[in-house]
Amino acid sequence: MNLNRRSFLTTTLAASVLSAPMVRAAGHGKPRVLVVGGGPGGVTAAKYIARDSNSAIDVTLIEPTRTYYTCFFSNLYIGGFKDIEDLGHSYGNIAANYGVNVVHDWVVAVNRTTKLVDLAGGSTLPYDKLILAPGIDFIEDSVDGWSIDAQNVMPHSYKAGSQTELLRAQIQAMPEGGVFAMVAPPNPYRCPPGPYERISMVAHHLKQHNPTAKIIVADPKEKFSKQALFEEGWNTHYPGMIERIGSDFGGDIVSVDPGAMTITIDGAVTKVDVCNVIPAMKAGRIVQLADINDGNWAPVNAIDMSSKADPNIYVLGDASQQGDMPKSGFSANSQAKVCANAVRGELTDSRVFPAKYSNTCWSLIETNDGVKVGATYEATDEKIAKVDGFISATGETPDIRKATYEESEDWYSGITADMFG
Repeated sequence: MNLNRRSFLTTTLAASVLSAPMVRAAGHGKPRVLVVGGGPGGVTAAKYIARDSNSAIDVTLIEPTRTYYTCFFSNLYIGGFKDIEDLGHSYGNIAANYGVNVVHDWVVAVNRTTKLVDLAGGSTLPYDKLILAPGIDFIEDSVDGWSIDAQNVMPHSYKAGSQTELLRAQIQAMPEGGVFAMVAPPNPYRCPPGPYERISMVAHHLKQHNPTAKIIVADPKEKFSKQALFEEGWNTHYPGMIERIGSDFGGDIVSVDPGAMTITIDGAVTKVDVCNVIPAMKAGRIVQLADINDGNWAPVNAIDMSSKADPNIYVLGDASQQGDMPKSGFSANSQAKVCANAVRGELTDSRVFPAKYSNTCWSLIETNDGVKVGATYEATDEKIAKVDGFISATGETPDIRKATYEESEDWYSGITADMFG
């Protein structure tokens, strides 16, 4: 499956060519949709609802930051393939071109009975439909010795922006022959190949600037996404540099000491120079505020991403518990289009298309050595179910790997234009 910017926009925008909407309840004014979270799920949903309803729906996007830095491709910044400015995107276009009301604030309360949302700045906003795309938060005490208070010493860098810049600066400041350690997260978590692409990008930098440095990965999982591809790449490009300690060798028995800069794996203490702690994850806090979570995530209906606890609330992307789709930017963007189509249809009595979902995750292992995994999905009564999939093969030619990397660059251009353009 090959994607470039043009084909991505063509395939993903085709379903949004809709008949002119007819507003219901005209005497009540425009229907009101609030979208919380300006990442791939939230900004896509806000843009598509506003655009495809021909301004028949009042759409407000609530997002505290003024610039969104994509988590996808942030590892390439760590590896030196991107500048931080390449990852940053503003909300100006969706406000100016599509009439989305963008509010930079935090949500502090959700009243499902009155359909009101309270903001930290003191405002209270009503809604007919509420779309939540808050991404992830971290589970406290999931890594012994680490808390969010230690993120400036042992960064997680799993929310892109300043944390990503901090981790890169720490890597660049490592002494000759130093040690980089990562505590990988347990399933489920945002971007399954993400930690291992990050290891590749750290190794890429160290190979160039600090070739005697070592990388240790403490991993609570027995296996991980694209494992054969990453391990092949590490053996080819970074022989002897990377040591992964999985659950069978104590990778799930880990503690850290930010003050002493040590990591303890199954009782063995190691002094490190940089420690990237990626804790266990859960849905962003607003899911708990709305009381629509079941444990750490928010269960949704596969047909439209609506909450199983409240038909007037929808949950997109990482925060949702939806079935077989991975927690990725592509998944969130795909889910947002299904949700936008359903919300617009319900509020304006216009046509709703059957739900279809897709995802691809690209990873860069070394210069022009790109790999990918992906699938298509359908909505069933139980979940979003995988229909078919694909993955790069080990032993591929350099030309294929280079083409895969170039495809990922085209996809990035296409999806960010789709989101913010």
